[in-house]
Amino acid sequence: MNTKWLLVLIAGFFEVGWAAGLKHADSLFEWLLTVLSIALSFGLLIYCSSHLPAATVYASFVGLGTAGTVLLDMAVFGEPFSWVKVILVAVLLVGIIGLKSVTAEKDVAAS
Repeated sequence: MNTKWLLVLIAGFFEVGWAAGLKHADSLFEWLLTVLSIALSFGLLIYCSSHLPAATVYASFVGLGTAGTVLLDMAVFGEPFSWVKVILVAVLLVGIIGLKSVTAEKDVAAS
């Protein structure tokens, strides 16, 4: 696996963190963690987009963030469990994997 794709995955985790933080942060420390998550997620996104196909990176980033946020809300924040949501998240992840698998792996910055 290309290291930059691993960074896209990490950026997606930070996106889940700041999305949860925007809704649930109650203290100064939690708001600082939210701002740090925003900076890290977008910093990694910008870095990866300069080395990989930007459209695929962005679609992966947003899809992973969306899937993670939905699952986190159900697992931690009391959002009602729904098989329909789980199935739709699975379809979203299959789409991301498919998009990545048909995207050329050349380094955009080297072009």
